[in-house]
Amino acid sequence: MSHRNAPLSETGRLRLARCVVDDGWPLRRAAERFQVAVTTAKRWADRYRQHGAAGMADRSSRPHHSPRRTPTRTERRIIKVRVTRRWGPARIAYLLGLHPSTVHRVLSRYRLARLRHLDRASAQPIRRYEHNQPGELVHVDVKKLGNIPDGGGHRITDRQTGHHNRKATTTARYKHGKPKIGYSYLHTALDDHSRLAYTEILPDETKETAAAFWHRAHAHFTGLGITIHRVLTDNGSCYKSFLWRDTLAGLGITHKRTRPYRPQTNGKVERFHRTLADEWAYNQPYTSETELRQAFAPWLHAYNHHRAHTALGGRPPASRVPNLSGQYT
Repeated sequence: MSHRNAPLSETGRLRLARCVVDDGWPLRRAAERFQVAVTTAKRWADRYRQHGAAGMADRSSRPHHSPRRTPTRTERRIIKVRVTRRWGPARIAYLLGLHPSTVHRVLSRYRLARLRHLDRASAQPIRRYEHNQPGELVHVDVKKLGNIPDGGGHRITDRQTGHHNRKATTTARYKHGKPKIGYSYLHTALDDHSRLAYTEILPDETKETAAAFWHRAHAHFTGLGITIHRVLTDNGSCYKSFLWRDTLAGLGITHKRTRPYRPQTNGKVERFHRTLADEWAYNQPYTSETELRQAFAPWLHAYNHHRAHTALGGRPPASRVPNLSGQYT
């Protein structure tokens, strides 16, 4: 396609060529008439003599021969290292004695997927799926976070001050005498279709706690008009218990577990926990566990109702739940 300031379109080129070839105009006169260089007028006239009107179309500027192009054997070595070792352009270049830009150009030429689009275990492009309706599949998982002592931990203070704050916050001790602040466990149920999340901060991840959490999560989704059909979890002990099995069976829900050592299958809730950590847990320096927990409910509401989600085309999860506000009941 011609650029916006080109003096000749395909039609203009054809008119110029016909003036020279068919009507016998001198090249200089035709060039002045169409306000182009004499060499330009000669180029289109010659193409018209050889190819007729079809010769007025743009041609590729790619050269017929590229003597300095990377040899085919080198390209094959680059591709082999990329597929077998899953390295980036810089590491491949250091191994083969090439420049990183050369390796990147070869990878782009053969349209090899970026490393972040590949599964680490199999090196195959990641297959993404999404269920058609809310409730067809709900991902459930637990994330463990360390509690924050009053006054702040060593992440926002120095180690000596952080240790002092730990001692002042709790009297519990480990066997070696270190203050035992403990952990919080975030139990999450996330809908596969809408990415709508329900999360509670609980003191442990036992089977009783997980079963009680699911009753509340199920009631929450049911109140939004979402009927849950299947639940996907990892192989944690609480999800392999008879209590968890009976809890789901009593609600008429099918339980699915991921393959061992395969967290990618439950990737949606894993990614939610990463977002949760980046945008809430570690987003700012909290000076106490109470301050951290007080900020959680507003953040979760913003995530479900206002935060733009890239997988949803920039819309929040609430946009995919038809009766979230309860206005149609």
